[in-house]
Amino acid sequence: QVQLVESGGGLVQPGGSLRLSCAASGIIFNWCTMGWYRQAPGKQRDLVAEINSDYSTNYADSLKGRSTISRDNAEKRVYLQMNSLKPEDTAVYYCNALLRDTDSYWGQGTQVTVSS
Repeated sequence: QVQLVESGGGLVQPGGSLRLSCAASGIIFNWCTMGWYRQAPGKQRDLVAEINSDYSTNYADSLKGRSTISRDNAEKRVYLQMNSLKPEDTAVYYCNALLRDTDSYWGQGTQVTVSS
């Protein structure tokens, strides 16, 4: 059974930083493309960043230059470091694991709120 468990969300002031973490189990982590997505109320779920099995990365424009995605295959974890956060970054952030481009798994999400 595949499980993805996110942590690290919370309330942060504008300009602040957060580091999200996602712990994976029940999956061959090394083979997966791991991604972070976010969904604000009333909006669709959008890609924030992804990291492939070869450690290559792809960032959406929304947090490009303000975020870094990384992975630890030994620990089966993926991280998203977010800096210079803005109120418009407020959303539920989801971890995704994509295996063989066909099998997609989601975590339960972690809330990030950027507000003064």
